[in-house]
Amino acid sequence: MIDNEKNVNISEHVKCLIIGSGPAGYTAAIYASRANMYPVLYEGLQPGGQLTTTTEVDNFPGYPNGITGTELMEDLKKQAVRFGSDIRFGYATQTDLTSNVHKVQIDGEKWISADSVIIATGATAKYLGIPSEEKFKGFGVSACATCDGFFYRGKVVAVVGGGDTACEEASYLAGLCKKVYVIVRKNYFRASKAMQHRTLNTPNIEVLFEHQTKEITGNQQGVTGVILINANGEDVKLDIDGFFVAIGHVPNSDIFKPFIQMDETGYIQTLAGTTKTNVAGVFACGDVQDKNYRQAITAAGTGCMAALDAERYLGEK
Repeated sequence: MIDNEKNVNISEHVKCLIIGSGPAGYTAAIYASRANMYPVLYEGLQPGGQLTTTTEVDNFPGYPNGITGTELMEDLKKQAVRFGSDIRFGYATQTDLTSNVHKVQIDGEKWISADSVIIATGATAKYLGIPSEEKFKGFGVSACATCDGFFYRGKVVAVVGGGDTACEEASYLAGLCKKVYVIVRKNYFRASKAMQHRTLNTPNIEVLFEHQTKEITGNQQGVTGVILINANGEDVKLDIDGFFVAIGHVPNSDIFKPFIQMDETGYIQTLAGTTKTNVAGVFACGDVQDKNYRQAITAAGTGCMAALDAERYLGEK
């Protein structure tokens, strides 16, 4: 089928297209399948999303003994498939959301049209980019204190970053850990005055201004320390058990920018209390539209909402 407006070959039409996996995408697929929307879900470049980069997940309801991030995503995927979801490997590379029938390009080749689209592409945590950070990711290096802080009760950790996120992570960890170092590259915080005050006045938080991370050290069990460079170019060694990166996230929303309203950092804006975007029939859920909570359970909740919103939209067409 040829789309005469854009001169592209539409190879398939679906009722509900879900872009992205993870808790939001898979939950949306479960609900959409049960509503006879026959969803097609493309998993993206990282099937299962950010949780597949973590080890133990202890705070997702229904798993009293904990579960690995990869196993949790596999369980959600299997549940979606059981209800009839068509889950495929591939990623969206281009979109055209200018008409009632939305068009999405997959893998730079195939175009699919859809009556409704659920965006669940998530966000990507920013990392420092040093080799040792990658080596210990999931084994002492984390980008989520709320997710992994529990494992460091009574231990010593470091948080890198100078904004509100870093201060929030440090404050949260200070309630769990014996000591928290906050590593700030500049000689000042970028965080709000309130967050600065809280961080600087928490007894077990020590702020190290004008320090940069040179290397994270460890062994087969995980992180054991970090080597910093101070303002004089000298190495500073700290003994730590965990290293938290809090320099921000990047929402995976670039291909939607010509059509979907976003905030200044690229998070998709949805109508309050819903997952509706400014484009009728297009819904957003999970971390691509949530810069505050960024939890698996909240992502799953908005995935449910997106499927219900899409069902109502289709029912009213």
